[in-house]
Amino acid sequence: MFKLSEIKELIKLVDESSVQELEIENEGSRLSIRKPGKTEVVQAAAIQPQVIAAPQQQQVQPAAVVSEPAPQVDTTSHLHKIVSPMVGTFYRASSPEAGPFVSVGDKVVEKTTVCIIEAMKLMNELDADIKGQIVEVLVENGQLVEYGQPLFLVKPE
Repeated sequence: MFKLSEIKELIKLVDESSVQELEIENEGSRLSIRKPGKTEVVQAAAIQPQVIAAPQQQQVQPAAVVSEPAPQVDTTSHLHKIVSPMVGTFYRASSPEAGPFVSVGDKVVEKTTVCIIEAMKLMNELDADIKGQIVEVLVENGQLVEYGQPLFLVKPE
C-alpha cells in the first residue's frame, strides 16, 4: 500500500519532470500517474479489491480491480539486476546528444557507469556492481524510477 506522502512526492516529481506517465507496482498495489497537458490525474488500483483514500485537492479516479494473468516462470533468475538506489529520473546518456553509457551486449565491470539518476536537480552516476554483459535495459530514457526498481539485467561472468 502506498503512503499518502509517497504519492504526493511522486506527483511532485512527475510534475517537475518531462515524464508524462508513471506506473508503479509495490506490494500488491498499483499506482498510475498521468500528466495530460497541465492537469494532474491520479489513478490508483489495487490487485485485491480495496478502496484507496486520497486527499480532496487531488483528482482521484475510483480504485479498480485489476485481473492479473497466471504467474509465469521467472526466466531471469540467473541474471543480476542493477537497481535504482533512489527515486529519480533515469537517463541512459550524459546528454541528449551523447550515446548511451551502455547498450544490450556491452561488457561491464564493477566501476562501469551504466546510467544517470537525476534526483532533486542532482545528477547521480550509477555504476555496475558486477562484472558481466548487459542483457536487457528495463526502463526508457527519461522515465521516472523508484528506489529498488530494476534498471538493467546483467549476465554475470
